[in-house]
Amino acid sequence: MKLYRIIAYATSLLVVTTLATGIAGCGTKQSAPAPTDNRVRTLTTNDAPAKRKIDNPKKVAAHLESLARGVEGVKDANCVVFGKYAIVGIDVDKKMERSQVGTLKYAVAEAFRKDPYGIDAIVTADLDLAQRVREIRVDVKNGRPISGFAEELSDMIGRVIPQIPRNIIPPKAPENMGTSSLNKLKK
Repeated sequence: MKLYRIIAYATSLLVVTTLATGIAGCGTKQSAPAPTDNRVRTLTTNDAPAKRKIDNPKKVAAHLESLARGVEGVKDANCVVFGKYAIVGIDVDKKMERSQVGTLKYAVAEAFRKDPYGIDAIVTADLDLAQRVREIRVDVKNGRPISGFAEELSDMIGRVIPQIPRNIIPPKAPENMGTSSLNKLKK
């Protein structure tokens, strides 16, 4: 009976000590002071136009492509609209430096920011992604929006997921193929 009392006392002491340490540790942390700089600017949503509902995705895609092509340095643009989202792939000069490509993407996004349809668009200048958007756009024009999107999405995921040699299972050789089957026929 005495042993149980000692164990209960030790357990209670351990719990109380843990709680006291935790409470004391929480009480010493102070929150960050409020910024005193009066130049802090708050962003307002009044700067951007209100998002319009997309009734005709093909018309909106053509409109956003036209806006993107209007930016100097953009050779071509392809847009795909799914629901309320748009993905725009822009083609730029292959010799252009990365910083210039970033500037062009920003310029296209700035043009979209002022447009009620383009306010939530995603702009990419990546060659592979722009090509994928172009292929999805062709599939949409050919009446295959869902299957075309699914095919391109699987291709993109296939490029991202690494191939691990340990996980490769070689196919079994067919029993009727090769020289061994020819030798059996000669006998």
